[in-house]
Amino acid sequence: MTTDDNYQAELIRHLLAIDSPKAMDEALASLLTPAEYQEISKRLQIFKLLREGVPHRKIAETLGVGIATVSRGSRALTTLPSSSPSSRTD
Repeated sequence: MTTDDNYQAELIRHLLAIDSPKAMDEALASLLTPAEYQEISKRLQIFKLLREGVPHRKIAETLGVGIATVSRGSRALTTLPSSSPSSRTD
């Protein structure tokens, strides 16, 4: 395992240990710049809108992102495991 892998594993453990939405918001706000936090939030919305079948151009307009960002999200969505929490409907 590389050092970067170790760092990522530690980040995942840190985030998984957080037990409330407020604490998660505080953790993310302390780890990320405001722009990074907003960008990650928008990327999650891209996934959501893609799953709902919203056209790429409409997503780009709605979220104020480039079409390339939406296309990247679409490619990334195809590699997500179907069991990921953000893709569950239960």
